[in-house]
Amino acid sequence: MNVNEVILWGFAATVILTTIMVSSKYLGLTRIDLPFMLGTIFTGSRDKAVRIGFLSHIIMGWIFAFIYGLAFNIADLHTWWFGLGIGFVHTAFVLTSGLQILSSFHPRMARPFQGPTPTRQLEPPGFLALNYGKGTPIATCLAHVIYGTVLGIFL
Repeated sequence: MNVNEVILWGFAATVILTTIMVSSKYLGLTRIDLPFMLGTIFTGSRDKAVRIGFLSHIIMGWIFAFIYGLAFNIADLHTWWFGLGIGFVHTAFVLTSGLQILSSFHPRMARPFQGPTPTRQLEPPGFLALNYGKGTPIATCLAHVIYGTVLGIFL
């Protein structure tokens, strides 16, 4: 595995994934904003949260690119369809478990069964992140399978 390629294509794939997710929000398909959600883990400032969240999303994209690269090498499959498959498994984890785990420790997100509080908090995603709209699982799946496909083609 070439580290420079993983850094380059991991960045490119993450930018594409993030662009799809943010575009989906502005097209009304979902209300989820992953960079903002991640950024609010570190700060209560809405302006800073966007910047910090985007940076943390890029770093996570690189980490996952290395995991995908390892999977390609271990399976000895460097194909777009294997990357798409890993992307599907990745999104299945994110939607069913990952966002649930995030809501359990996120300091500015309400817990799934928590009632109203005087402090404004982010809405918990819920199963398949459906609390953020019916299009959220579709947009998230599309973004992650394209992420995997890009890595499968170029790594």
